[in-house]
Amino acid sequence: MSSVDATSTANIISAFPHRFAGLKDLARLPWFEVRDDRLVVVDPTITRAIDMHTHLALAYVRPMAVDLTASHPHVEHYLPADVDLDLDVYVNKNFRDHDLQRMNRDLILGSLTASGLRRTHTVPNLVREMGELSIAQSVLLPIEMPRPLSDNTRRWLQAVHDVAADEQIVCFGSVHPYTWHMEAQLDEQVRLGVRGIKVHPAVQMVRPDDARAMKLYRLCAARQLPVLWHCGPVGIEPRLGRHMSQLRHYERAIAENPTTTFVLGHSGALQMEEALVYARRYDNVWLEISSQSVSNIARLLDVLGDDRVMYGTDWPFYHQAIALAKVLMVTEGRPVSRAKILYDNAARLLGLKTTTTT
Repeated sequence: MSSVDATSTANIISAFPHRFAGLKDLARLPWFEVRDDRLVVVDPTITRAIDMHTHLALAYVRPMAVDLTASHPHVEHYLPADVDLDLDVYVNKNFRDHDLQRMNRDLILGSLTASGLRRTHTVPNLVREMGELSIAQSVLLPIEMPRPLSDNTRRWLQAVHDVAADEQIVCFGSVHPYTWHMEAQLDEQVRLGVRGIKVHPAVQMVRPDDARAMKLYRLCAARQLPVLWHCGPVGIEPRLGRHMSQLRHYERAIAENPTTTFVLGHSGALQMEEALVYARRYDNVWLEISSQSVSNIARLLDVLGDDRVMYGTDWPFYHQAIALAKVLMVTEGRPVSRAKILYDNAARLLGLKTTTTT
């Protein structure tokens, strides 16, 4: 049963502006200021958050070329800071055409190089942005192809260790369902310290209910590893990836693996209503809200309540403040809900100490 009143939630979010002239204009909201040309949290009641959805630079085919331990004056997010923001649409609707073209080049051809925007998608840059926004931990979500085509998990874990960011960064792993020796690779990542597994049907080109993926979920359950899916079509992916991510492909995996905890990344993306149905139907489903509109986040709370909803950003695609602003709007005047969504639900999932008992 929902612990949030729908009418009052709608009234709360309507009290705040939803459109902004770029990232720094979020300082019009009461929780932010611009200091030294950076957007920062200044509300002393916002003391900690866990970002359940972040990435570093990814590399495929060739070894990682980006120095993941390097610091840069500014992060070059895929959604530029000067883009007009509308917080009440799915966040990728804010991209301009040339921004999307630049992002796709950087993700595809750029994955072979150390140049482009991705050179700034490093551990120190992520940690700096977290500190500016009172984010205590971020969860890194690598994406692997079958070996030997990628080695992102191990590279990311090493970078986190090299810059002594183990307290701020929680690493998930990734095992492609069609890699050789899937179970051995999973156990290797567990030994390295991963706390869950990321599965991305649209990038890995494996349907979430594929037989090999189903085996992976059972292996994760046996090791008490949650599975965080990229879940749902986002409208800008290739056609085959969009097909792989349709919500109808996820339910069988959820239903037949009741001891596996599944986190629906992006809360189903453009098929949020279907994701909400699954979350109400199955207790092993949690929702991570990166990219959703402020109205959709309010609806999730109205219908599902606040016990299995978690803050996430999809950094470095987007600045972490964009999703944070939406959560702060929706939970204004509700400190328990705010603590649950920003920190406690993720802490409970990850086995960390929580701040609330309700």
